[in-house]
Amino acid sequence: MAKEETITISKAEYASMQAQIQDLSFQLAELKRLVFGSKSERFIRPDPQQGSLFDLPQVEQAQPKKQTISYTRDEKKKSKKHPLRMELPSHLPRRSEVVEPEGLVEGANKIGEEVTEILEYEPASIFVRQIIRPKYVISSDDEHTDIQIAELPSLPIPKGNAGPGLLSHILISKFIEHLPFYRQRQRFKRQGLEIPESTIGGWFSQTCRLLLPLYLSLKDDILKTDYLMADETPIPVLTKDKPGSTHKGYHWLYYDPVRKLVLFDYRKTRSREGPNEILADFEGFLQTDGYVGYTQFEKEEKVQLLTCAAHCRRKFESALENDHDRATKAMTYFQKLYAIERIAKENELDYSAIKELREKEAKPILDEMEFWLKQEINLILPQSAIGKAFAYTLKLWSRLVRYIEDGRFQIDNNLIENSVRVVALGRRNYMFAGSHDGAQNAAMIYSLLATCKIRNIEPYQWLKDTLEVIQDHPADKLADLLPGNNK
Repeated sequence: MAKEETITISKAEYASMQAQIQDLSFQLAELKRLVFGSKSERFIRPDPQQGSLFDLPQVEQAQPKKQTISYTRDEKKKSKKHPLRMELPSHLPRRSEVVEPEGLVEGANKIGEEVTEILEYEPASIFVRQIIRPKYVISSDDEHTDIQIAELPSLPIPKGNAGPGLLSHILISKFIEHLPFYRQRQRFKRQGLEIPESTIGGWFSQTCRLLLPLYLSLKDDILKTDYLMADETPIPVLTKDKPGSTHKGYHWLYYDPVRKLVLFDYRKTRSREGPNEILADFEGFLQTDGYVGYTQFEKEEKVQLLTCAAHCRRKFESALENDHDRATKAMTYFQKLYAIERIAKENELDYSAIKELREKEAKPILDEMEFWLKQEINLILPQSAIGKAFAYTLKLWSRLVRYIEDGRFQIDNNLIENSVRVVALGRRNYMFAGSHDGAQNAAMIYSLLATCKIRNIEPYQWLKDTLEVIQDHPADKLADLLPGNNK
């Protein structure tokens, strides 16, 4: 039998190996959770007074003696349960049809009627709109003859044959229902209409050119606030310099949670040039995650940064398997903070009342949490999952606690992340943008339709109404056409 070898290593090497093991274990746990685990971030705080069901001692019980009991009883008639029917909305149009009984005797008197309502559906109808303009001849004398005809109403695409309703339907189908153009073409074909995909793409490009001034108006308007959220999300883009693969571009989002406006800005990279250009004249408070691209604004006196509590909380949620006790305690602190936000929302408090509530209830919790974090961070491995969660949170602590200074501020960036989801859903369906210009056009449409969503504006009707009038609308009053501004 071979003798076991003894290897001597330094404490530093041992600590490094332990940190590496913990880091690899964390990565493995994250991978398993990504593949097999639940995506929910719900956290239920354990109750120290509640014992575990599975720790109860098992008590052997004597088997009872068996006996047979028989009796007779009258059979009960089963009551027939009627299924509950969904109440049909009153605003839907009704088409009535009367069904008379067969062999109705002449002279019968009607004493009432039974009305049965059934929800029905008809496929969307496509029709040709004919604009007929009569010509008139006006003779003033024998030598002069005038011809009079009405002017052609403004169309979204001059000399085109697509109306505002069809163009709106195509854009809504792609950017809200996530149907790529080739699938829309198949749907039109089933309705007996053959539209080449290149024609649909051309209509889209011309509609985007028409909406560009409105997008620029939205961009100017959103930067007039002093409180913005910012985030970014990747989008694959086909480019000529990468045949057979895609370029990784980014949609940068800027969200005004007070006035409910959102701006998508496409950039070829994730570098700081994007926010530098957009926010060059911005003064106020900027709420972001911990991405280093935003740290540049800390050096500028005109911008103060806030961070997202949800991102900090997720770091501890990911560290539950690494250090359950510390991660649970940290998440309990966040749970208490979010409970205060729910109280403010449920009671519909105004901004001053929200600020007062936070200073009274949230500030003591944040002070206690900061003291605990600074104590515990010296007792854990820096490269472990729990160590990274502590370091991430403490690094952003001054930004994290700033939300209690103003009732307008949100505790996290969840509102802007909700706007990002539409891009994620789009990636699953049409997978990539056809070019950098196509990606910027998508950013423009996302901006306008996402603003419709957060302002509770029906997007198809808004877009159709806008395309009908934007050709003739005064350039200095374009902001009147933004979702929620137009009457």
